[in-house]
Amino acid sequence: MQLLTGKTILLTGGSSGIGLECAFKYAEAGAIVVIVSNDAPALAAAIHILGDKHCAIFADISRSDDVARAILETLDKYGRIDVIHNNAGIAHPSSPLHDTTETEWDQVMNTNLKSIFLTTRHGITALKQSRGCIINTSSLVAEIGQENHAAYTASKGAINTLTKSMALDYAPFQIRVNAVAPAGVWTPMLREWGKHQPNGAGFERYMRDIHPLGYCPEGDVIADACVFLASDKARFITGHVMHISGGAELGYRALMQTADA
Repeated sequence: MQLLTGKTILLTGGSSGIGLECAFKYAEAGAIVVIVSNDAPALAAAIHILGDKHCAIFADISRSDDVARAILETLDKYGRIDVIHNNAGIAHPSSPLHDTTETEWDQVMNTNLKSIFLTTRHGITALKQSRGCIINTSSLVAEIGQENHAAYTASKGAINTLTKSMALDYAPFQIRVNAVAPAGVWTPMLREWGKHQPNGAGFERYMRDIHPLGYCPEGDVIADACVFLASDKARFITGHVMHISGGAELGYRALMQTADA
Protein backbone atom coordinates (compact mmCIF):
# COMPACT_ATOMS: atom_id res chain seq x y z
CA MET A 1 0.00 0.00 0.00
CA GLN A 2 1.19 3.54 -0.73
CA LEU A 3 2.22 5.61 2.30
CA LEU A 4 -0.66 8.11 2.07
CA THR A 5 -3.50 5.99 0.71
CA GLY A 6 -6.84 7.17 2.10
CA LYS A 7 -5.53 10.52 3.32
CA THR A 8 -6.86 13.92 2.24
CA ILE A 9 -4.28 16.70 2.35
CA LEU A 10 -5.08 20.42 2.33
CA LEU A 11 -2.01 22.15 0.91
CA THR A 12 -1.66 25.93 0.84
CA GLY A 13 0.59 27.49 -1.75
CA GLY A 14 0.63 24.24 -3.66
CA SER A 15 0.46 25.64 -7.17
CA SER A 16 4.18 26.35 -7.64
CA GLY A 17 7.65 25.75 -6.22
CA ILE A 18 8.04 23.46 -3.22
CA GLY A 19 4.27 23.28 -2.80
CA LEU A 20 3.73 21.93 -6.29
CA GLU A 21 6.45 19.33 -5.78
CA CYS A 22 4.68 18.31 -2.56
CA ALA A 23 1.35 18.06 -4.39
CA PHE A 24 2.88 15.68 -6.94
CA LYS A 25 4.56 13.55 -4.28
CA TYR A 26 1.45 13.41 -2.09
CA ALA A 27 -0.63 12.26 -5.05
CA GLU A 28 2.03 9.73 -6.04
CA ALA A 29 1.91 8.34 -2.49
CA GLY A 30 -1.85 7.80 -2.77
CA ALA A 31 -3.33 10.92 -1.13
CA ILE A 32 -6.09 13.16 -2.37
CA VAL A 33 -4.65 16.67 -2.62
CA VAL A 34 -6.57 19.92 -2.23
CA ILE A 35 -4.44 22.85 -3.35
CA VAL A 36 -5.34 26.28 -1.99
CA SER A 37 -3.79 29.26 -3.76
CA ASN A 38 -4.55 32.76 -5.02
CA ASP A 39 -2.88 32.06 -8.39
CA ALA A 40 -5.73 30.91 -10.63
CA PRO A 41 -3.69 30.03 -13.76
CA ALA A 42 -1.14 28.05 -11.72
CA LEU A 43 -3.96 26.25 -9.88
CA ALA A 44 -5.55 25.20 -13.15
CA ALA A 45 -2.22 23.99 -14.52
CA ALA A 46 -1.47 21.98 -11.36
CA ILE A 47 -4.83 20.20 -11.35
CA HIS A 48 -4.54 19.49 -15.06
CA ILE A 49 -1.39 17.52 -14.27
CA LEU A 50 -2.62 15.94 -11.02
CA GLY A 51 -5.99 14.85 -12.39
CA ASP A 52 -9.60 15.56 -11.53
CA LYS A 53 -9.69 13.30 -8.48
CA HIS A 54 -7.80 16.14 -6.80
CA CYS A 55 -9.13 19.64 -6.21
CA ALA A 56 -8.07 23.29 -6.52
CA ILE A 57 -9.56 26.07 -4.43
CA PHE A 58 -8.91 29.71 -5.21
CA ALA A 59 -8.55 31.58 -1.93
CA ASP A 60 -6.52 34.19 -0.07
CA ILE A 61 -5.06 32.27 2.85
CA SER A 62 -4.56 35.48 4.84
CA ARG A 63 -8.35 36.05 4.97
CA SER A 64 -10.42 34.20 7.55
CA ASP A 65 -13.53 33.88 5.37
CA ASP A 66 -11.54 32.44 2.47
CA VAL A 67 -9.81 29.86 4.66
CA ALA A 68 -13.08 28.84 6.31
CA ARG A 69 -14.61 28.35 2.86
CA ALA A 70 -11.66 26.27 1.70
CA ILE A 71 -11.96 23.98 4.73
CA LEU A 72 -15.73 23.57 4.25
CA GLU A 73 -15.39 22.89 0.52
CA THR A 74 -12.80 20.21 1.24
CA LEU A 75 -14.98 18.55 3.85
CA ASP A 76 -18.06 18.73 1.63
CA LYS A 77 -16.20 17.08 -1.25
CA TYR A 78 -14.08 14.50 0.55
CA GLY A 79 -15.57 14.18 4.03
CA ARG A 80 -12.30 14.46 5.93
CA ILE A 81 -8.97 16.27 6.28
CA ASP A 82 -6.00 14.24 7.46
CA VAL A 83 -3.16 16.70 6.87
CA ILE A 84 -2.94 20.47 6.68
CA HIS A 85 0.31 21.51 5.07
CA ASN A 86 0.91 25.24 5.55
CA ASN A 87 3.31 25.87 2.71
CA ALA A 88 2.21 29.25 1.30
CA GLY A 89 4.81 31.96 1.71
CA ILE A 90 6.41 35.03 0.22
CA ALA A 91 10.04 36.12 0.49
CA HIS A 92 9.87 39.78 -0.57
CA PRO A 93 11.19 42.28 0.50
CA SER A 94 14.94 41.73 0.48
CA SER A 95 15.59 44.47 3.05
CA PRO A 96 16.90 45.15 6.53
CA LEU A 97 14.22 46.07 9.02
CA HIS A 98 14.50 49.86 8.74
CA ASP A 99 14.02 49.67 4.96
CA THR A 100 10.96 47.44 5.24
CA THR A 101 7.66 49.26 4.87
CA GLU A 102 4.73 48.58 7.15
CA THR A 103 2.77 47.25 4.19
CA GLU A 104 5.57 44.84 3.27
CA TRP A 105 5.87 43.66 6.88
CA ASP A 106 2.13 42.99 7.08
CA GLN A 107 2.11 41.13 3.76
CA VAL A 108 4.88 38.79 4.87
CA MET A 109 3.36 38.14 8.29
CA ASN A 110 -0.16 37.66 6.94
CA THR A 111 0.94 35.23 4.25
CA ASN A 112 3.64 33.30 6.09
CA LEU A 113 2.30 33.30 9.65
CA LYS A 114 -1.32 34.42 9.99
CA SER A 115 -2.30 31.81 7.42
CA ILE A 116 -1.21 29.06 9.85
CA PHE A 117 -3.39 30.58 12.56
CA LEU A 118 -6.35 30.58 10.17
CA THR A 119 -5.99 27.05 8.79
CA THR A 120 -5.59 25.72 12.32
CA ARG A 121 -8.51 27.69 13.72
CA HIS A 122 -10.86 26.56 10.96
CA GLY A 123 -9.43 23.07 10.44
CA ILE A 124 -8.73 21.80 13.96
CA THR A 125 -12.10 20.08 14.38
CA ALA A 126 -11.54 18.03 11.25
CA LEU A 127 -8.02 17.12 12.37
CA LYS A 128 -9.31 16.01 15.77
CA GLN A 129 -11.73 13.69 14.03
CA SER A 130 -9.06 12.18 11.79
CA ARG A 131 -6.23 12.31 14.34
CA GLY A 132 -4.34 14.02 11.57
CA CYS A 133 -1.24 16.14 11.40
CA ILE A 134 0.02 19.60 10.47
CA ILE A 135 3.16 20.37 8.50
CA ASN A 136 4.54 23.91 8.37
CA THR A 137 7.08 25.00 5.77
CA SER A 138 9.76 26.98 7.59
CA SER A 139 13.33 27.76 6.51
CA LEU A 140 16.84 27.24 7.77
CA VAL A 141 17.19 31.03 8.05
CA ALA A 142 14.70 30.87 10.92
CA GLU A 143 17.58 29.59 13.05
CA ILE A 144 20.71 31.09 11.50
CA GLY A 145 19.37 34.45 10.29
CA GLN A 146 20.03 36.12 6.94
CA GLU A 147 21.14 39.61 6.04
CA ASN A 148 18.75 41.90 4.18
CA HIS A 149 15.79 39.63 4.83
CA ALA A 150 14.43 40.73 8.20
CA ALA A 151 10.68 40.28 7.76
CA TYR A 152 11.03 36.87 6.13
CA THR A 153 13.41 35.47 8.75
CA ALA A 154 11.19 36.83 11.53
CA SER A 155 8.15 35.09 10.08
CA LYS A 156 9.99 31.79 9.74
CA GLY A 157 11.46 32.01 13.24
CA ALA A 158 7.95 32.46 14.55
CA ILE A 159 6.85 29.38 12.61
CA ASN A 160 9.47 27.26 14.37
CA THR A 161 8.35 28.17 17.88
CA LEU A 162 4.69 28.08 16.85
CA THR A 163 5.19 24.53 15.55
CA LYS A 164 6.49 23.42 18.94
CA SER A 165 3.70 25.11 20.87
CA MET A 166 1.08 23.64 18.55
CA ALA A 167 2.64 20.19 18.99
CA LEU A 168 2.15 20.47 22.76
CA ASP A 169 -1.36 21.88 22.51
CA TYR A 170 -2.64 19.21 20.12
CA ALA A 171 -0.77 16.14 21.37
CA PRO A 172 -3.70 15.21 23.65
CA PHE A 173 -5.77 14.82 20.47
CA GLN A 174 -3.08 12.68 18.80
CA ILE A 175 -2.48 15.47 16.27
CA ARG A 176 1.18 15.74 15.29
CA VAL A 177 2.70 19.09 14.27
CA ASN A 178 6.06 19.34 12.54
CA ALA A 179 7.94 21.71 10.25
CA VAL A 180 10.40 21.36 7.39
CA ALA A 181 13.28 23.81 7.11
CA PRO A 182 14.95 23.94 3.69
CA ALA A 183 18.15 25.85 3.02
CA GLY A 184 18.43 26.64 -0.69
CA VAL A 185 15.94 25.01 -3.07
CA TRP A 186 15.50 26.03 -6.69
CA THR A 187 12.04 27.55 -6.96
CA PRO A 188 10.65 30.51 -8.88
CA MET A 189 10.57 32.45 -5.59
CA LEU A 190 14.27 31.76 -4.92
CA ARG A 191 15.27 32.78 -8.42
CA GLU A 192 13.30 36.01 -8.07
CA TRP A 193 14.93 36.71 -4.71
CA GLY A 194 18.34 36.10 -6.28
CA LYS A 195 17.74 38.89 -8.79
CA HIS A 196 17.68 41.37 -5.91
CA GLN A 197 21.01 40.29 -4.42
CA PRO A 198 24.19 42.40 -4.89
CA ASN A 199 26.11 39.62 -6.64
CA GLY A 200 23.40 38.41 -8.98
CA ALA A 201 25.87 36.95 -11.47
CA GLY A 202 27.40 34.68 -8.83
CA PHE A 203 24.12 33.66 -7.23
CA GLU A 204 23.90 30.16 -8.70
CA ARG A 205 27.45 29.34 -7.62
CA TYR A 206 26.73 30.72 -4.15
CA MET A 207 23.62 28.54 -3.84
CA ARG A 208 25.65 25.51 -4.83
CA ASP A 209 28.57 26.23 -2.54
CA ILE A 210 26.61 26.83 0.67
CA HIS A 211 25.54 23.17 0.65
CA PRO A 212 28.34 20.77 1.70
CA LEU A 213 26.68 18.04 -0.38
CA GLY A 214 27.72 20.10 -3.38
CA TYR A 215 24.55 21.22 -5.08
CA CYS A 216 21.35 23.21 -4.63
CA PRO A 217 18.42 20.79 -5.03
CA GLU A 218 14.99 21.01 -6.56
CA GLY A 219 11.86 20.95 -4.42
CA ASP A 220 11.41 17.18 -4.63
CA VAL A 221 13.84 16.68 -1.74
CA ILE A 222 11.51 18.68 0.51
CA ALA A 223 8.46 16.87 -0.83
CA ASP A 224 9.93 13.45 -0.02
CA ALA A 225 10.44 14.52 3.60
CA CYS A 226 6.89 15.88 3.78
CA VAL A 227 5.46 12.58 2.53
CA PHE A 228 7.27 10.88 5.39
CA LEU A 229 6.05 13.37 8.00
CA ALA A 230 2.47 13.09 6.71
CA SER A 231 2.56 9.30 6.89
CA ASP A 232 2.16 6.83 9.73
CA LYS A 233 5.88 6.15 9.47
CA ALA A 234 6.30 9.41 11.42
CA ARG A 235 3.62 8.50 13.96
CA PHE A 236 5.84 9.28 16.98
CA ILE A 237 7.40 12.48 15.66
CA THR A 238 5.93 15.80 16.75
CA GLY A 239 7.26 19.27 17.51
CA HIS A 240 10.22 18.65 15.22
CA VAL A 241 11.75 21.17 12.82
CA MET A 242 13.42 19.00 10.20
CA HIS A 243 16.43 20.53 8.44
CA ILE A 244 16.51 19.57 4.77
CA SER A 245 19.59 21.57 4.06
CA GLY A 246 22.41 19.48 2.62
CA GLY A 247 24.37 20.43 5.75
CA ALA A 248 24.27 24.18 5.02
CA GLU A 249 24.13 25.03 8.72
CA LEU A 250 27.22 23.03 9.67
CA GLY A 251 30.66 24.44 10.53
CA TYR A 252 32.17 27.62 9.09
CA ARG A 253 32.09 26.67 5.42
CA ALA A 254 31.07 30.02 3.91
CA LEU A 255 33.47 31.97 6.17
CA MET A 256 36.41 29.70 5.32
CA GLN A 257 35.74 29.99 1.60
CA THR A 258 35.70 33.77 1.88
CA ALA A 259 38.99 33.73 3.80
CA ASP A 260 40.61 31.47 1.19
CA ALA A 261 39.51 33.64 -1.75
